[in-house]
Amino acid sequence: MSIFHQLETKQAKLAVVGLGYVGLPIALEFAKHFKVIGFDINQKRVEMMQHGIDPSQELDSTAFEGKDIVFTTDLEVLREAQFFVVAVPTPVDSSKIPDLTPLIKASESIGKVLKKGDYVVYESTVYPGCTEEDCVPVLERVSGLTFQSDFKIGYSPERINPGDKERTIATITKIVSGCSPESAQVVSDVYAKIITAGVYKAASIKVAEAAKVIENTQRDLNISLMNELSIIFNKMGINTLDVIDAAATKWNFLKFYPGLVGGHCIGVDPYYLTHKSIKLGYDPQVILSGRRVNDGMPAYVAKKTAQAIIRSGRDVKNARVLVMGVTFKENVSDIRNSKVADLIDELKGYSINVDAIDPHADSAEVKHEYGFEMATDLRNDYDAVVVAVNHTEYSNLELSYFQALVKGDVILIDLKSIYRAWQHSDALTYWSL
Repeated sequence: MSIFHQLETKQAKLAVVGLGYVGLPIALEFAKHFKVIGFDINQKRVEMMQHGIDPSQELDSTAFEGKDIVFTTDLEVLREAQFFVVAVPTPVDSSKIPDLTPLIKASESIGKVLKKGDYVVYESTVYPGCTEEDCVPVLERVSGLTFQSDFKIGYSPERINPGDKERTIATITKIVSGCSPESAQVVSDVYAKIITAGVYKAASIKVAEAAKVIENTQRDLNISLMNELSIIFNKMGINTLDVIDAAATKWNFLKFYPGLVGGHCIGVDPYYLTHKSIKLGYDPQVILSGRRVNDGMPAYVAKKTAQAIIRSGRDVKNARVLVMGVTFKENVSDIRNSKVADLIDELKGYSINVDAIDPHADSAEVKHEYGFEMATDLRNDYDAVVVAVNHTEYSNLELSYFQALVKGDVILIDLKSIYRAWQHSDALTYWSL
Protein backbone atom coordinates (compact mmCIF):
# COMPACT_ATOMS: atom_id res chain seq x y z
CA MET A 1 0.00 0.00 0.00
CA SER A 2 1.46 3.37 -1.02
CA ILE A 3 2.12 6.02 1.60
CA PHE A 4 -0.38 8.31 -0.12
CA HIS A 5 -3.10 5.69 0.22
CA GLN A 6 -2.15 5.23 3.88
CA LEU A 7 -2.47 8.97 4.43
CA GLU A 8 -5.72 9.14 2.50
CA THR A 9 -7.25 6.33 4.57
CA LYS A 10 -5.77 7.79 7.77
CA GLN A 11 -3.66 4.71 8.43
CA ALA A 12 -0.62 7.02 8.40
CA LYS A 13 -0.08 10.52 9.73
CA LEU A 14 1.35 13.67 8.17
CA ALA A 15 3.42 16.09 10.28
CA VAL A 16 4.15 19.75 9.64
CA VAL A 17 7.31 20.91 11.40
CA GLY A 18 7.34 24.66 12.02
CA LEU A 19 3.97 26.35 12.58
CA GLY A 20 4.61 29.93 11.53
CA TYR A 21 2.87 31.95 8.84
CA VAL A 22 3.58 29.13 6.32
CA GLY A 23 3.37 25.98 8.43
CA LEU A 24 0.12 26.57 10.30
CA PRO A 25 -2.10 27.35 7.27
CA ILE A 26 -0.82 24.36 5.33
CA ALA A 27 -1.13 22.08 8.37
CA LEU A 28 -4.76 23.09 8.76
CA GLU A 29 -5.36 22.59 5.04
CA PHE A 30 -3.88 19.08 5.18
CA ALA A 31 -5.97 18.40 8.30
CA LYS A 32 -9.13 18.63 6.19
CA HIS A 33 -8.11 15.32 4.57
CA PHE A 34 -5.39 13.62 6.65
CA LYS A 35 -4.48 12.95 10.25
CA VAL A 36 -2.00 15.75 10.99
CA ILE A 37 0.57 16.45 13.68
CA GLY A 38 1.49 20.12 14.01
CA PHE A 39 4.94 20.33 15.58
CA ASP A 40 6.74 23.42 16.84
CA ILE A 41 9.45 24.01 19.46
CA ASN A 42 7.72 27.11 20.85
CA GLN A 43 5.50 25.91 23.69
CA LYS A 44 3.64 29.21 23.99
CA ARG A 45 2.71 29.21 20.29
CA VAL A 46 1.60 25.57 20.49
CA GLU A 47 -0.64 26.33 23.47
CA MET A 48 -2.25 29.19 21.55
CA MET A 49 -2.96 26.91 18.59
CA GLN A 50 -4.37 24.25 20.89
CA HIS A 51 -6.93 26.89 21.86
CA GLY A 52 -7.70 27.83 18.25
CA ILE A 53 -5.57 30.97 18.15
CA ASP A 54 -3.20 31.79 15.30
CA PRO A 55 -0.11 33.51 16.80
CA SER A 56 0.50 35.21 13.44
CA GLN A 57 -3.03 36.66 13.45
CA GLU A 58 -3.62 35.56 9.87
CA LEU A 59 -6.37 33.02 10.61
CA ASP A 60 -9.44 33.30 12.80
CA SER A 61 -10.67 30.60 15.18
CA THR A 62 -12.98 29.06 12.57
CA ALA A 63 -9.94 27.90 10.60
CA PHE A 64 -9.23 25.39 13.38
CA GLU A 65 -12.72 23.93 13.52
CA GLY A 66 -13.32 20.39 12.29
CA LYS A 67 -9.65 19.74 11.53
CA ASP A 68 -7.99 16.40 12.31
CA ILE A 69 -4.86 17.87 13.90
CA VAL A 70 -2.86 17.62 17.11
CA PHE A 71 -0.46 20.43 18.10
CA THR A 72 2.62 19.42 20.05
CA THR A 73 6.23 20.07 21.05
CA ASP A 74 6.77 16.38 21.90
CA LEU A 75 9.11 14.37 19.68
CA GLU A 76 7.39 11.16 20.72
CA VAL A 77 4.17 12.44 19.18
CA LEU A 78 6.10 13.50 16.07
CA ARG A 79 7.42 9.93 15.81
CA GLU A 80 3.92 8.79 14.86
CA ALA A 81 4.18 10.51 11.45
CA GLN A 82 5.31 8.90 8.20
CA PHE A 83 5.23 12.00 5.98
CA PHE A 84 7.00 15.13 7.22
CA VAL A 85 6.64 18.66 5.83
CA VAL A 86 9.26 21.19 6.95
CA ALA A 87 8.18 24.83 6.99
CA VAL A 88 10.71 26.67 9.14
CA PRO A 89 12.21 30.14 8.51
CA THR A 90 15.35 30.57 6.42
CA PRO A 91 16.73 34.01 7.38
CA VAL A 92 20.06 35.68 6.72
CA ASP A 93 22.46 36.92 9.38
CA SER A 94 23.77 40.46 9.86
CA SER A 95 26.32 39.85 7.08
CA LYS A 96 23.55 38.73 4.65
CA ILE A 97 24.78 35.12 4.82
CA PRO A 98 22.08 32.42 4.82
CA ASP A 99 21.36 31.16 8.33
CA LEU A 100 20.40 27.50 8.01
CA THR A 101 20.14 26.96 11.78
CA PRO A 102 16.33 26.52 11.88
CA LEU A 103 16.47 24.18 8.87
CA ILE A 104 19.28 22.06 10.32
CA LYS A 105 17.61 21.84 13.75
CA ALA A 106 14.32 20.81 12.14
CA SER A 107 16.17 18.14 10.16
CA GLU A 108 17.81 16.91 13.37
CA SER A 109 14.44 16.66 15.09
CA ILE A 110 13.00 14.66 12.20
CA GLY A 111 16.13 12.53 12.06
CA LYS A 112 15.48 11.43 15.65
CA VAL A 113 12.09 9.99 14.71
CA LEU A 114 12.64 9.02 11.05
CA LYS A 115 11.72 5.46 10.08
CA LYS A 116 12.17 3.30 7.01
CA GLY A 117 9.70 4.23 4.30
CA ASP A 118 9.16 7.78 5.56
CA TYR A 119 9.05 10.90 3.39
CA VAL A 120 10.48 14.34 4.24
CA VAL A 121 9.38 17.31 2.12
CA TYR A 122 10.93 20.75 2.57
CA GLU A 123 8.99 23.96 1.92
CA SER A 124 11.50 26.49 3.25
CA THR A 125 13.08 28.81 0.68
CA VAL A 126 16.71 27.82 0.09
CA TYR A 127 19.42 27.98 -2.56
CA PRO A 128 19.50 25.26 -5.22
CA GLY A 129 21.15 22.17 -3.79
CA CYS A 130 20.46 22.89 -0.13
CA THR A 131 17.88 20.13 0.40
CA GLU A 132 20.11 17.38 -0.92
CA GLU A 133 23.51 18.78 0.10
CA ASP A 134 22.74 20.22 3.55
CA CYS A 135 19.56 18.59 4.87
CA VAL A 136 19.87 14.98 3.70
CA PRO A 137 23.26 14.41 5.42
CA VAL A 138 21.71 15.59 8.70
CA LEU A 139 18.77 13.22 8.30
CA GLU A 140 21.16 10.33 7.57
CA ARG A 141 23.54 11.15 10.42
CA VAL A 142 20.88 11.49 13.10
CA SER A 143 18.59 8.67 11.96
CA GLY A 144 21.25 6.17 10.94
CA LEU A 145 19.18 5.50 7.83
CA THR A 146 20.26 5.68 4.19
CA PHE A 147 18.80 8.20 1.78
CA GLN A 148 16.84 6.72 -1.14
CA SER A 149 16.87 3.11 0.10
CA ASP A 150 15.41 3.87 3.55
CA PHE A 151 13.67 7.22 3.19
CA LYS A 152 12.67 9.63 0.43
CA ILE A 153 12.71 13.42 0.21
CA GLY A 154 10.94 16.08 -1.79
CA TYR A 155 10.81 19.84 -2.14
CA SER A 156 7.69 21.94 -2.58
CA PRO A 157 8.36 25.65 -2.07
CA GLU A 158 5.82 27.67 -0.10
CA ARG A 159 3.88 30.30 -2.02
CA ILE A 160 1.84 31.87 0.76
CA ASN A 161 1.19 35.59 0.42
CA PRO A 162 0.63 37.04 3.92
CA GLY A 163 -2.42 39.25 4.23
CA ASP A 164 -3.89 38.08 0.90
CA LYS A 165 -7.42 36.78 1.45
CA GLU A 166 -8.00 36.01 -2.24
CA ARG A 167 -4.86 34.08 -3.22
CA THR A 168 -5.01 31.39 -0.55
CA ILE A 169 -3.02 28.15 -0.35
CA ALA A 170 -5.51 26.12 -2.35
CA THR A 171 -5.77 28.66 -5.18
CA ILE A 172 -2.04 29.02 -5.91
CA THR A 173 -0.38 26.45 -8.18
CA LYS A 174 2.08 24.36 -6.15
CA ILE A 175 5.48 23.32 -7.42
CA VAL A 176 6.42 19.80 -6.30
CA SER A 177 9.49 17.64 -6.75
CA GLY A 178 11.05 14.45 -5.45
CA CYS A 179 14.32 12.56 -5.30
CA SER A 180 13.01 10.07 -7.88
CA PRO A 181 10.09 9.87 -10.32
CA GLU A 182 8.24 7.65 -7.84
CA SER A 183 8.75 10.01 -4.91
CA ALA A 184 7.85 13.04 -7.03
CA GLN A 185 4.53 11.35 -7.83
CA VAL A 186 3.84 10.65 -4.17
CA VAL A 187 4.57 14.27 -3.22
CA SER A 188 2.40 15.42 -6.12
CA ASP A 189 -0.50 13.20 -5.02
CA VAL A 190 -0.32 14.46 -1.43
CA TYR A 191 -0.36 18.14 -2.37
CA ALA A 192 -2.94 17.65 -5.11
CA LYS A 193 -5.33 16.66 -2.35
CA ILE A 194 -5.36 20.24 -1.02
CA ILE A 195 -4.38 22.43 -4.00
CA THR A 196 -7.39 23.11 -6.21
CA ALA A 197 -5.27 25.21 -8.59
CA GLY A 198 -3.19 22.14 -9.40
CA VAL A 199 0.42 21.10 -8.95
CA TYR A 200 3.40 21.51 -11.25
CA LYS A 201 5.96 18.72 -11.16
CA ALA A 202 9.44 20.24 -11.49
CA ALA A 203 12.21 18.36 -13.29
CA SER A 204 14.23 17.97 -10.08
CA ILE A 205 14.53 19.18 -6.51
CA LYS A 206 17.19 21.72 -7.55
CA VAL A 207 14.91 23.09 -10.26
CA ALA A 208 12.11 23.52 -7.71
CA GLU A 209 14.48 25.25 -5.29
CA ALA A 210 15.73 27.56 -8.02
CA ALA A 211 12.21 28.38 -9.22
CA LYS A 212 11.23 29.56 -5.76
CA VAL A 213 14.29 31.68 -5.13
CA ILE A 214 14.07 33.48 -8.49
CA GLU A 215 10.39 34.38 -7.94
CA ASN A 216 11.35 36.81 -5.20
CA THR A 217 14.68 37.76 -6.80
CA GLN A 218 12.85 38.91 -9.92
CA ARG A 219 10.39 40.95 -7.86
CA ASP A 220 13.23 42.43 -5.82
CA LEU A 221 15.03 43.57 -8.97
CA ASN A 222 11.91 45.10 -10.48
CA ILE A 223 11.23 47.07 -7.31
CA SER A 224 14.86 48.18 -7.10
CA LEU A 225 14.57 49.57 -10.64
CA MET A 226 11.50 51.59 -9.61
CA ASN A 227 13.28 52.79 -6.47
CA GLU A 228 16.22 53.99 -8.50
CA LEU A 229 13.88 55.65 -10.99
CA SER A 230 12.05 57.38 -8.14
CA ILE A 231 15.35 58.88 -6.97
CA ILE A 232 16.06 60.12 -10.49
CA PHE A 233 12.53 61.46 -11.01
CA ASN A 234 12.65 63.24 -7.67
CA LYS A 235 15.66 65.19 -8.88
CA MET A 236 13.67 66.08 -11.97
CA GLY A 237 10.69 67.26 -9.95
CA ILE A 238 8.22 64.74 -11.36
CA ASN A 239 6.04 62.20 -9.55
CA THR A 240 7.04 58.56 -10.06
CA LEU A 241 3.47 57.26 -10.04
CA ASP A 242 2.49 59.81 -12.70
CA VAL A 243 5.28 58.37 -14.84
CA ILE A 244 4.22 54.77 -14.13
CA ASP A 245 0.61 55.52 -15.05
CA ALA A 246 1.69 57.04 -18.33
CA ALA A 247 4.10 54.20 -19.19
CA ALA A 248 1.49 51.58 -18.25
CA THR A 249 -0.66 52.58 -21.22
CA LYS A 250 1.63 50.31 -23.26
CA TRP A 251 0.47 46.69 -23.09
CA ASN A 252 3.82 45.16 -22.15
CA PHE A 253 4.86 47.57 -19.41
CA LEU A 254 5.10 45.87 -16.00
CA LYS A 255 3.64 47.93 -13.17
CA PHE A 256 5.97 47.74 -10.18
CA TYR A 257 6.12 50.48 -7.59
CA PRO A 258 8.87 51.98 -5.42
CA GLY A 259 8.92 51.31 -1.70
CA LEU A 260 10.69 49.79 1.28
CA VAL A 261 11.51 46.14 0.55
CA GLY A 262 11.49 44.10 3.75
CA GLY A 263 9.90 40.97 5.09
CA HIS A 264 11.15 37.41 5.19
CA CYS A 265 11.01 36.74 1.44
CA ILE A 266 11.81 39.46 -1.09
CA GLY A 267 14.44 41.16 1.07
CA VAL A 268 16.07 37.84 2.02
CA ASP A 269 15.76 35.23 -0.73
CA PRO A 270 18.11 36.89 -3.25
CA TYR A 271 20.95 36.52 -0.75
CA TYR A 272 20.47 32.73 -0.80
CA LEU A 273 20.99 32.68 -4.55
CA THR A 274 23.95 35.05 -4.52
CA HIS A 275 25.56 33.10 -1.64
CA LYS A 276 25.48 29.89 -3.67
CA SER A 277 26.62 31.71 -6.80
CA ILE A 278 29.67 33.15 -5.04
CA LYS A 279 30.55 29.72 -3.64
CA LEU A 280 30.51 28.40 -7.20
CA GLY A 281 32.91 31.13 -8.34
CA TYR A 282 30.57 33.62 -9.96
CA ASP A 283 30.16 37.08 -8.44
CA PRO A 284 26.62 38.20 -9.32
CA GLN A 285 26.33 41.80 -10.45
CA VAL A 286 22.69 42.62 -11.21
CA ILE A 287 21.12 40.86 -8.22
CA LEU A 288 23.43 42.46 -5.65
CA SER A 289 23.11 45.85 -7.31
CA GLY A 290 19.35 45.64 -6.85
CA ARG A 291 19.79 44.63 -3.23
CA ARG A 292 22.05 47.63 -2.57
CA VAL A 293 19.44 50.00 -3.98
CA ASN A 294 16.62 48.50 -1.92
CA ASP A 295 18.67 48.26 1.26
CA GLY A 296 19.58 51.93 0.85
CA MET A 297 16.00 53.22 0.67
CA PRO A 298 15.45 53.74 4.43
CA ALA A 299 18.46 56.08 4.54
CA TYR A 300 17.21 57.90 1.44
CA VAL A 301 13.72 58.43 2.90
CA ALA A 302 15.18 59.61 6.22
CA LYS A 303 17.37 62.12 4.37
CA LYS A 304 14.41 63.49 2.40
CA THR A 305 12.39 63.78 5.62
CA ALA A 306 15.17 65.67 7.38
CA GLN A 307 15.59 67.98 4.39
CA ALA A 308 11.86 68.76 4.37
CA ILE A 309 12.00 69.66 8.06
CA ILE A 310 15.03 71.90 7.53
CA ARG A 311 13.43 73.64 4.54
CA SER A 312 10.41 74.45 6.71
CA GLY A 313 12.69 76.46 8.99
CA ARG A 314 12.56 74.01 11.89
CA ASP A 315 15.48 72.67 13.87
CA VAL A 316 15.94 69.08 12.76
CA LYS A 317 17.81 68.20 15.96
CA ASN A 318 14.77 69.03 18.07
CA ALA A 319 12.24 67.70 15.59
CA ARG A 320 9.65 65.04 16.33
CA VAL A 321 8.35 62.71 13.63
CA LEU A 322 5.45 60.27 13.70
CA VAL A 323 5.92 57.08 11.68
CA MET A 324 2.67 55.33 10.80
CA GLY A 325 3.12 51.64 10.08
CA VAL A 326 5.79 49.27 11.40
CA THR A 327 4.97 45.91 9.81
CA PHE A 328 6.78 44.81 6.66
CA LYS A 329 3.64 45.09 4.50
CA GLU A 330 0.04 46.23 4.65
CA ASN A 331 -2.63 44.55 6.78
CA VAL A 332 -0.37 41.96 8.42
CA SER A 333 1.09 41.71 11.92
CA ASP A 334 4.48 40.40 10.80
CA ILE A 335 7.37 42.73 11.66
CA ARG A 336 10.25 40.46 10.65
CA ASN A 337 12.90 42.26 8.61
CA SER A 338 10.72 45.37 8.42
CA LYS A 339 12.62 48.17 6.73
CA VAL A 340 10.49 50.64 8.68
CA ALA A 341 12.67 49.79 11.67
CA ASP A 342 15.72 50.76 9.59
CA LEU A 343 13.97 53.99 8.60
CA ILE A 344 13.35 54.83 12.26
CA ASP A 345 17.02 54.19 13.08
CA GLU A 346 18.06 56.46 10.20
CA LEU A 347 15.73 59.23 11.42
CA LYS A 348 17.18 58.92 14.91
CA GLY A 349 20.61 59.34 13.32
CA TYR A 350 19.57 62.93 12.56
CA SER A 351 18.76 63.35 16.29
CA ILE A 352 15.07 63.33 15.39
CA ASN A 353 12.66 62.11 18.06
CA VAL A 354 10.51 59.37 16.60
CA ASP A 355 7.13 57.98 17.64
CA ALA A 356 5.78 54.93 15.83
CA ILE A 357 2.29 53.45 15.64
CA ASP A 358 0.71 50.47 13.90
CA PRO A 359 -2.78 49.00 14.27
CA HIS A 360 -1.55 45.49 13.44
CA ALA A 361 1.85 45.19 15.15
CA ASP A 362 2.31 43.90 18.69
CA SER A 363 4.12 46.49 20.82
CA ALA A 364 5.93 43.91 22.96
CA GLU A 365 7.15 42.10 19.85
CA VAL A 366 8.38 45.38 18.35
CA LYS A 367 10.22 46.18 21.58
CA HIS A 368 11.81 42.72 21.65
CA GLU A 369 12.78 42.73 17.97
CA TYR A 370 13.88 46.33 17.44
CA GLY A 371 14.34 47.89 20.87
CA PHE A 372 11.75 50.66 20.67
CA GLU A 373 8.22 50.91 21.98
CA MET A 374 5.26 52.02 19.93
CA ALA A 375 3.48 55.17 21.02
CA THR A 376 0.20 54.76 22.90
CA ASP A 377 -0.84 58.42 22.88
CA LEU A 378 -0.37 60.68 19.87
CA ARG A 379 0.87 64.23 20.25
CA ASN A 380 -0.18 67.43 18.50
CA ASP A 381 3.29 68.88 18.00
CA TYR A 382 4.93 66.63 15.41
CA ASP A 383 7.07 68.30 12.76
CA ALA A 384 6.34 65.66 10.15
CA VAL A 385 4.41 62.45 9.60
CA VAL A 386 5.77 59.49 7.64
CA VAL A 387 3.11 57.07 6.41
CA ALA A 388 5.25 54.01 5.75
CA VAL A 389 2.72 51.19 5.32
CA ASN A 390 -0.58 51.36 3.45
CA HIS A 391 -2.77 49.67 6.04
CA THR A 392 -6.48 49.80 5.29
CA GLU A 393 -6.95 51.91 8.42
CA TYR A 394 -4.93 54.71 6.80
CA SER A 395 -6.63 54.71 3.40
CA ASN A 396 -9.43 57.20 4.11
CA LEU A 397 -7.78 59.65 6.48
CA GLU A 398 -8.55 63.31 5.85
CA LEU A 399 -6.04 66.15 5.77
CA SER A 400 -7.55 67.39 9.02
CA TYR A 401 -6.28 64.24 10.74
CA PHE A 402 -2.67 65.19 9.95
CA GLN A 403 -3.26 68.86 10.69
CA ALA A 404 -4.28 67.86 14.20
CA LEU A 405 -0.99 65.99 14.66
CA VAL A 406 1.49 68.48 13.24
CA LYS A 407 2.41 71.87 14.61
CA GLY A 408 2.30 74.51 11.91
CA ASP A 409 2.26 73.47 8.27
CA VAL A 410 1.92 69.74 7.65
CA ILE A 411 4.92 67.85 6.28
CA LEU A 412 3.64 64.52 4.96
CA ILE A 413 6.00 61.82 3.73
CA ASP A 414 3.74 59.36 1.90
CA LEU A 415 5.82 56.33 0.95
CA LYS A 416 2.96 54.38 -0.64
CA SER A 417 1.31 57.39 -2.35
CA ILE A 418 -1.94 56.85 -0.45
CA TYR A 419 -2.64 60.59 -0.46
CA ARG A 420 -1.34 61.25 -3.94
CA ALA A 421 -4.30 63.56 -4.66
CA TRP A 422 -2.73 66.07 -2.27
CA GLN A 423 0.62 66.30 -4.06
CA HIS A 424 -0.09 69.76 -5.51
CA SER A 425 -2.00 71.14 -2.53
CA ASP A 426 -0.84 74.40 -0.91
CA ALA A 427 -2.16 73.14 2.42
CA LEU A 428 0.85 70.92 3.12
CA THR A 429 4.35 69.91 2.10
CA TYR A 430 3.94 66.56 0.38
CA TRP A 431 6.64 64.08 -0.67
CA SER A 432 6.43 60.52 -1.93
CA LEU A 433 8.73 58.04 -3.60
